[in-house]
Order: sequence, then C-alpha cells, then structure tokens
Amino acid sequence: MAVQILTADIVVPMTANREVLTDAGVAIDDGVIVAVGLASSLARDYPGTPSRHLRDHVLMPGLVNAHHHSGMLRGTAEALPVWEWLRLHIDPMHRVLLPEDAEAASWLCYAEGLLSGTTTVVDMWRYMDGSARAASALGNRLVTVNYVGEHPDYDYFDTLDDNERMLQEWSGAADGRIMPWVGLEHPFYADREGQKRAIRLAQQYDTGLYTHCSESELDVTLFGERTGKRPMHALDSLGFFDVPRTMIAHAVWLDEAEISLLAQRGGSVSHNPVSNMKLASGFAPVCEMLAAGIAVGIGTDGEKENNNLDMFEEMKVASLMGKLRKMDAAAMDSWQVLEMATWGGARAIGQGGRLGSLEVGKQADLVAVRTDTPRMTPLIPAGPYLNIHHNLVHAVRGGDVSLTMVAGKVLVDDGELMTASMPDLIARVRELVPGLFERRTAYLEQAGEQSGLMT
Repeated sequence: MAVQILTADIVVPMTANREVLTDAGVAIDDGVIVAVGLASSLARDYPGTPSRHLRDHVLMPGLVNAHHHSGMLRGTAEALPVWEWLRLHIDPMHRVLLPEDAEAASWLCYAEGLLSGTTTVVDMWRYMDGSARAASALGNRLVTVNYVGEHPDYDYFDTLDDNERMLQEWSGAADGRIMPWVGLEHPFYADREGQKRAIRLAQQYDTGLYTHCSESELDVTLFGERTGKRPMHALDSLGFFDVPRTMIAHAVWLDEAEISLLAQRGGSVSHNPVSNMKLASGFAPVCEMLAAGIAVGIGTDGEKENNNLDMFEEMKVASLMGKLRKMDAAAMDSWQVLEMATWGGARAIGQGGRLGSLEVGKQADLVAVRTDTPRMTPLIPAGPYLNIHHNLVHAVRGGDVSLTMVAGKVLVDDGELMTASMPDLIARVRELVPGLFERRTAYLEQAGEQSGLMT
C-alpha cells in the first residue's frame, strides 16, 4: 500500500493534550500513521503523494465498541429486568440459534457499526467462526469473546472447547484484526472447573478474560449467598485477575472497595449506559472508576438491549447519565467521554499502544464526520468557545459519519459501505428471522413457558 495523505478542515487526534488542529491531516504508509500535522506540512514532507481533502469534515480516531452482542432480536425483547429478560428472551434464543443465524447477525451488526464510525468491536456471541469471517471481509477489528456456558444448566451456549479452537485458529487472522479472547457469559454460567479452565486458557494463550458481572443488584445478592463475598472479591479469590487482562462488562453495582480492588488488579470495564437504563440495571460508578485509574471503555451492548449500535448516541447518554448520577453538570465532560470511546476503549482491551488516537506509529483507524449539518452548527474549533468536543458527544449521530477507515483501507465512503452490499445483508437477516422465532416459540411452548413474546 503506497503512502497516502488524508486531510480535513478539522482534526481531533485524541492525544493527551486534547489538541484540535485546523486544515490538517495524517500521512499513512502500509496502514500505519507516519505523520500528523498541518496539510501544508504534509504536502511539503511527502511531495507527489496522493492526497484527499475532506471538506466540511472533522477527522478523528475510529470508535471502540467495548461491549456488544451480535443478534437479530431488535425490538422484540422488551420491558423486562435483566435476569427475567435473559430467562424469557435471550436464553431461549440461544437454545435454537443456528450457525447461519449467528453469522448473518454479525455481518449486519458490524456493517451497522462501520457506517456509524465504529472500527473495533468487542463481540460476545456464538459460533464465532462466522463472526470472524464477517469481520475479515468487512474490514473491522474484532475481539471475539465466545458466549460460553460451562455448566450443566447452561449447556446450550458455546463451550470452552469452542473458545479454545477460536484461540488456536483465529488469533492474529486478517492481518491481526481478529483478536480472540476467553469468554464466560457470567461467572455463574460456569461451574468451578469451568471457571478455572477459563482462567488457564487466558494464561496459556496470553489473552484476555471477559465476563458480565455486577450488572444488576441481584448479582451482589447471589454472590453473597454463594461465596460470602461481593462480586469483585469473589472473582479475585477465583483467580480471574491472574491473567494478562480481565474485562468486566457493566460493573454497575461496585462499591468503593471493589473499585479499589479492580484498579489494583488491573481489570478494565465496559460501561453500557443505554442498556443499563433500558434493563433498569442501575447507574455505574464511572466517575469513581476513572478517578481510580481503571480503564473504562464504552459499549452499546446488543441490538436487542439498545436498540441500535450508534456509539455517538452512546457517548451522549454516558455523559448525561454521569451528570445525573452525580447531580453535577460538570461530571463526565465531553473530552472525558470522547477518550472513553477512543483510546480508553483501546486501553481497556490491551490495545492502547496501537489504537484509539491519531498518532505516529498507530494503526490508521479513523473516521470522518460531516460538519455541514445543523447538529454541527455553530462549529468553533478554537478559542474560549471551543465546542467541537461538545458537538461530537452531544450533537452528532452515527449517520453523520461519511468515511470509515481501518488500517488505511476505506471501508465506508460518502456514507456507503464499500466491502459488502447493505441491502443483501439486510435481506439475509430478514430471510432467517422467521425461522429463528418459530423455533424459539416451539421451544417455549414445549418448556411450558408463556409464548407470545414477539408482540
């Protein structure tokens, strides 16, 4: 891949000094950023290099969706708290899910993410060979986290054998864009030996261990009844933090001692504000976790508990939720939230040295957001009324993204997906959904549960 230059009216590199550049851009060589600076300087330093200027755009790093589930239940799993929602909607779906369903869902979800500026997805899903194939073809980065149930009561999920095969066959695939981790749906979805084996796998393959925990207040009660400890202390006793990296999805109900423990043990967190509100799970102590030095990323969660995968919307909600929780309008300021969605998410998945900001030596994962919209007006890139960061968090929507690039390759251009046919991806999911729902309804009827969940 030859050197290329990409410039825009405004560049927000998301570096530590929170600088904003005007009439600037990046030079890219073989998928890596080799220079960041003013457009005039790049033209001088790289004479004759193909250059593209994005007028009426802001250039920024691609977003990291730190917690996601592929799926195709959007708008059909509503109005229940998380544990009942799992029992009546999600677990029955997993019992009847087919590999072709899972793969089609990943194609559509990753495409939706790319169109709205997400370049890296942490996806906990099933039959993840299909997910890896989708990401390989579409061009996004993917942390695969198998939806593992290693317990006799949860034998309808992936197994740790499935997870280990992903680690063996997909690690580093697609030029390093596929990054398999070890997953447990929840610590209680594995028996003691399953928990121990998950830890051993993460150690053996030098990778991460990922699980849901402390999502609802019931988690705290159940951990107390089963272990006599609060969740993070129970996980520590099991050895969950004795691995290269551990990531906790949600972490809503942590107390001060658990936050301190998580910081000391180097665990990271995915904050999922829309999901937490929709399932009435609670308000995560994000300000306290950040103050303790914990790496906290932002995630959309799945299409069924959100009901979209727009990380710009997620940033706005994260900011507003943080202000409301603290009753402080200055809490969760726009720079802080942008950092969580970019290099904070990259740091949370152990990729802070490669992803999350526009800096020399990092991968050329970036997005261009239109500025010629009412949502971006007025646009003030400098001075005492600087508002570009506030607009990106509180005003922009995913549909304002016109270009998405990963490793120097343009995957979305002028708002159009370049690596697959979006109508075909939609048609494939629509073709498969009736069969999935028919099988789920049949299972629920056989199990003696109330059906009628599709209304």
